[in-house]
Amino acid sequence: MALDVRETARASSPARPRREITTAFVVSRIAVLAVAAAILLYAAPPLVAAGSWVALGLLLAISAAIAYLYLTRRFIPAKYLIPGTVFLLAFQVFPVLYTVTTAFTNFGDGHRGDKAAAITAIETGSVRQAPGSPEYTLTAALRGDELVFLLVDPKTKQARLGTAEGLAPLAGAEVGVTGKVLKAPGVTVLKAPEAAARGSQISALAVPTDGGVIKANGLSRAVEGRATLVYDAACDCVRGDGGTWTADESQGYFVNAKGEHLAQGWQVGVGFDNFARVLTDPTISGYFMGVLGWNMVFALGSVFGQFALGMSVALALHHRRMRGTRFYRIALILPYAMPSFAMLLVWRDMFNRDFGLINQLLGAHVDWLGEPMTARLGVILVNLWLGFPYMFLVTTGALQAIPRELTEAAGIDGATPWKAFRGVTLPLLLVALTPLLISSFAYNFNNFNAIALTTEGGPFPAESPQVGGTDLLITYTFRLAFGAGGAQFGFAAAISVFIFAIVAVISTVAFRRTRKQEEVYA
Repeated sequence: MALDVRETARASSPARPRREITTAFVVSRIAVLAVAAAILLYAAPPLVAAGSWVALGLLLAISAAIAYLYLTRRFIPAKYLIPGTVFLLAFQVFPVLYTVTTAFTNFGDGHRGDKAAAITAIETGSVRQAPGSPEYTLTAALRGDELVFLLVDPKTKQARLGTAEGLAPLAGAEVGVTGKVLKAPGVTVLKAPEAAARGSQISALAVPTDGGVIKANGLSRAVEGRATLVYDAACDCVRGDGGTWTADESQGYFVNAKGEHLAQGWQVGVGFDNFARVLTDPTISGYFMGVLGWNMVFALGSVFGQFALGMSVALALHHRRMRGTRFYRIALILPYAMPSFAMLLVWRDMFNRDFGLINQLLGAHVDWLGEPMTARLGVILVNLWLGFPYMFLVTTGALQAIPRELTEAAGIDGATPWKAFRGVTLPLLLVALTPLLISSFAYNFNNFNAIALTTEGGPFPAESPQVGGTDLLITYTFRLAFGAGGAQFGFAAAISVFIFAIVAVISTVAFRRTRKQEEVYA
């Protein structure tokens, strides 16, 4: 009877693990609500100031839904699914969709804004000082977060406030002996270093007037001039400087009769032009397959080399007779603990032909990074040194999960150590590690740092300085899209879609083979 009473009391009392889970749940709920409230307080004022009422309404609706979800005891599964879904959408789905949509546009330098912004940039950029036009002493200042001009007429000593909307009186300004405004109500005068840091913004600001616009000429002087290029809405063209440039909506440029276009354009959809350029432009397609082939060799060589070396070391340290395993493990993971960018720069200097450590140790004078074959071998060796500690760690963990009885049983059946490894240990390791090998392949396929910080894509042949002997698709893309011609985000996004498709196909095939392995060894 006493035993029944104790069991009943124990059953009716709350279990300790349940109390700990409840406490963790409360803490996580408070954290989610705090983050949602912080985002609301941070994002709401700018939306109100900008008059973005639709975005503000959406923000308030989402915040209210989160508050209702986490302040009620209902919808327990949703409380755990919503944060993960939000992070998935924000960090995976949205970047992929944005990259794909960008690939169908001409977004880049000269095509960053809409047509109205392009017209404004063309007109303000063509401003030239007219003879006899006013000149002003300029002082840059801030009105809140807005950059403004404090303009003083040297003749009348009258100060005015210049903004993107126009000129306005500036009462109460204190003007120094040099004609610059020292202080004024409602604005914060920028000191010389602060103004120099905002030089590009100061040069871009144009203050409209009745006779033209006022533009900065340096940091201390402003002049009033007239635009030599003016947009004419009747013909949808830009006139001036003895020519006419008509809007071409397919290119996002103003183009004249000779096919020449103004430097400033606007963002438009170009369909599959960026993809077609990759396949049809001889300066790109002529080297694409060669770069892709080397890219595959680099990725596969790095992955299998790292796995083979890491597995070999892990097997050696996993042996029962091995002593001092802790010391060896600490020593072996040191490359993995070092900052990779620093180690890549160190290895680059070690491969130097004149004073590199490798040539000094070998007593040789080999130009390791100056020849395509030795440079490719060098970057694979460097990547092998950086990556094998990771494979060593994961293989060590996988070996701990394989019962020793399996290999012992194989030995009893007459299998040699090599046959036991090939028939028992290796298949079980591959079942556990194939997903990691696939992710490592995807990482090394786009390993920008390994190339950019060691060879910079070189060596470059004399007939083609655009593509180097060690260029991967990612470094080749970077040079094409962000080289001397300026940033071409749309074109870079198109090549990124190609790279994504290649990696996705290879990963899908590998994952299917992994499932078949799991079915065999399940």
